[in-house]
Amino acid sequence: MKYIKKFWKWGFGIYHKNEEIWNYLITGAIGVLINLSSYLLFRYFKLTILISNIIAWIISVIAMYIMNKLFVFKKRAKNNKSLIKEFLSFVLARVFTLFVETAILYLGIKIIDIESVVKIIAQIVIIILNYLLSKFIIFKKET
Repeated sequence: MKYIKKFWKWGFGIYHKNEEIWNYLITGAIGVLINLSSYLLFRYFKLTILISNIIAWIISVIAMYIMNKLFVFKKRAKNNKSLIKEFLSFVLARVFTLFVETAILYLGIKIIDIESVVKIIAQIVIIILNYLLSKFIIFKKET
């Protein structure tokens, strides 16, 4: 029991030192599950791959905005205008990183020719880029 308490304390210590990053990774995993499950649901109902992917992307971006706003960066909008600006900034940043990911995939597969490796590299780049855009531009703390 003593070791369990030590491990528990150690684990929470690591979490609290980097709470924002851990929350970002946790909500990101939830976002992936939302995207994948909604994509599979739309495919089950015989929507095309493209339509299913677009709708799943939209749903997951909305969910990620809410989770990032409330649980990761914990930012409250001053008024409706700032809320709309923040949301549109978030969506535009995600559209930008979607294009970056597509470019990495296209160029990477041409160079490396191993789709799974390139996809993993692209995902790592996009996770970092989305975090930086959210932290320093979209949900920037006012000084």
